[in-house]
Amino acid sequence: MSFWKNLFGGAAASAEPAGDKVLGEEVYKDFLIKAIEMKAGSELQLAGTIEKTVAGEPKTYRFVRADRMTSRDDLITLALSKGRQIIDEQGERIFN
Repeated sequence: MSFWKNLFGGAAASAEPAGDKVLGEEVYKDFLIKAIEMKAGSELQLAGTIEKTVAGEPKTYRFVRADRMTSRDDLITLALSKGRQIIDEQGERIFN
């Protein structure tokens, strides 16, 4: 049964933001970008969050990309770079 749950998304609960291990972070244009550890077997998958307080309310945008790597340093560098790219392209619209 767990095969079918994994195949059709039943295991997605483990990807929830609660308990994320933050590997690195930076402030960029008043947004806080965090590189998040997301294990994919023996590799790490590119994932992160972008946070900002908008109109007095804290907002969080979570991104996950298909890129996988074995180096934590590479993951941090790429996640922060992807976060900057998302901010440059969309700004606060990511929270809509």
